[in-house]
Amino acid sequence: MTLYPPNRLKQKLRAGEPALGFWLSLNSIAITEMAAGGGWDWLLLDTEHSIHNDETVERHVLAALNGGVGAAELVVRVPRVDADLVKRLIDAGVRSFMFPFVQTVEDARLAVASTRYPPKGVRGYSGTTRASRWGRDNSYLSTYEHEICVILQIETPQAIANISAYGAIDGVDAMLIGANDLAANMGHLGDTRHPSVVAAVEDAGRAIRATGKASGFQFFDERAAALIKEGFTLAAVDGDIHTMLTGMAARRREFE
Repeated sequence: MTLYPPNRLKQKLRAGEPALGFWLSLNSIAITEMAAGGGWDWLLLDTEHSIHNDETVERHVLAALNGGVGAAELVVRVPRVDADLVKRLIDAGVRSFMFPFVQTVEDARLAVASTRYPPKGVRGYSGTTRASRWGRDNSYLSTYEHEICVILQIETPQAIANISAYGAIDGVDAMLIGANDLAANMGHLGDTRHPSVVAAVEDAGRAIRATGKASGFQFFDERAAALIKEGFTLAAVDGDIHTMLTGMAARRREFE
């Protein structure tokens, strides 16, 4: 008896297939539920730049599960690499994580370790949580690791330099390039189209794929399709705020 179907996002990334993602920033469980059943491969619940606590994340976990057959995998971007926080969120039912601003190999190793029980990690044990269907899933301890997905964010030149080392860490599934922070840390705040930033994103993507890990991005414009053609597979291509703003603007223009 298990609670979740196989992690379709992890399966697609391992197979080298594009996985289309939708970014959630508005803390609306209704939007999460709608998006989960909207045909996306994964959703990103952003707790780094949105106001959340453990309880609100739990509500989004349940909303995503209510998306129906083939519902999108819910990925939670935590505010930082924090083993205590990750422990609680896994117990609440989260199994896919994005870790921002991973700067060192030690950060990357801790990110993975926070999702694993000893001896592979530092996750504390509780036998009766949503993750194991309140202890009813007798196979959980032997199978949980198969469904955990760990995504590291590459957001600085230092992180780009560490890509090969990150890729050598067992348990890292993907690396997503945060172009906005990368641009800022390269001295081009707000300009992800600067030639130096464009080249850095492309070079970082190739470096990630050379390690055998999936490469990812977050672009809600024409760049998304081009990057998928280049080989990026973890593709965040739209989001709730973007959809609301563009949809409202387009509808208003119809009456001008």
